[in-house]
Amino acid sequence: MTAAPTSRRRRVGSLEVLLLALVALAVSAGWVRAALDGHADLGVAATVFSGVFVQAVPFLVLGVVVSGIIAAFVTTERLAAWLPRRPAAAVLVAGVGGAALPGCECGSVPVARRLYGPGRTGAAALTFMLSAPAINPVVLVATAVAFPGEPLMVLARCVASLVTAVLMGWAWLRFGRDEWVTRSLPRVDHGSGGSRWTVFSEAARHDFLQAASYLVLGAAAAAALRVVVPDWVFDHLAGHLLLGVLTMAALAVVLALCSEADAFVAASLTMLPLVPRLVFLVVGPAVDVKLFAMQAGTFGRRFAVRFGPVTFVVATVVATVVGLLLLGDR
Repeated sequence: MTAAPTSRRRRVGSLEVLLLALVALAVSAGWVRAALDGHADLGVAATVFSGVFVQAVPFLVLGVVVSGIIAAFVTTERLAAWLPRRPAAAVLVAGVGGAALPGCECGSVPVARRLYGPGRTGAAALTFMLSAPAINPVVLVATAVAFPGEPLMVLARCVASLVTAVLMGWAWLRFGRDEWVTRSLPRVDHGSGGSRWTVFSEAARHDFLQAASYLVLGAAAAAALRVVVPDWVFDHLAGHLLLGVLTMAALAVVLALCSEADAFVAASLTMLPLVPRLVFLVVGPAVDVKLFAMQAGTFGRRFAVRFGPVTFVVATVVATVVGLLLLGDR
């Protein structure tokens, strides 16, 4: 007597839903374009959303691949063993080590979450999250290309971003609380019984789906805010340093540009002095609307509502001071 084969019903998961949604958007691109004709604001919002999302996705993929590798091969205990024992030194090493990851801020968030652990490991992970998208060679080369003949602009961006990351790491050591990180990661088996490939693929899949969903929300917020901000705001910035600094800091949060493309946007704003444009380049990779959404989804809302505003203030002040010292009032 032969047993009837048991049929297994395949569940449609979140990855399949995401792929189906992307295919549906690609197929309906012509209809969407036709619907936006004659609606200038909707067209601008769609352009901003597409620009933020398309720019960010490749680096998000790079980030989650690194995140998967970390999940499969690196434990927080092993990372802690690599870091200096002194917490302040561990933060400084993590900040300088951010230059080793050629990506943008979208990819650094899931990587930092994988590296996060109690004590100096957590502070080092957050420092790495802030420094990696701002001081890596790709970003610095892009800044040099966008500002030809202004090598001090590249130096100022590197110094201000590194100082911001290290100060935030030290601040987390002093004032941060592990209980603010309320989002948990799936348990990872680093023992010999599990396949490294399985651990890698599951971790990368989890991080991509979670980060991509919040990236969509952040890109949508950036598109909506871009339409709301009136054009006449730019007309009142020229010649007013403080107003320019505050406005460009806020604009960096609103536009949510990729750190490997924001230098070209800043370079095009020739009506502004270099210092406000430096603030734009330092604040953007540290905190913006999409990063706030991604950090809330990856670390938890309690973390994001504390870490984001403080990062904004520290990045703005540090960029202004470094800009005045290295660039003057140009």
